[in-house]
Amino acid sequence: MPSINIQLPAMDAESSIEIEVRVNGEKKKYHYRVEIFKWEGCEQSISHADCLKSMIKKYDENWRVIQIGGPTNQSIPVMFKQKTN
Repeated sequence: MPSINIQLPAMDAESSIEIEVRVNGEKKKYHYRVEIFKWEGCEQSISHADCLKSMIKKYDENWRVIQIGGPTNQSIPVMFKQKTN
């Protein structure tokens, strides 16, 4: 699937983005969401990767992961795109 990259300003946790584009004259709308997952809810015995996988698995199934940002010692940003019906 072709993609268009759009630079977004810095965003807060739980921010929503709505993008409208026209493809061959037909208007399409896409919804994105950025979530900040905190490591503090993770067990010490599992890796950050396994913890993130667990948090994403519990996330709303109407959204799919598009991008995982750079982690910090406290959290990691994840961008989701709303699935279309």
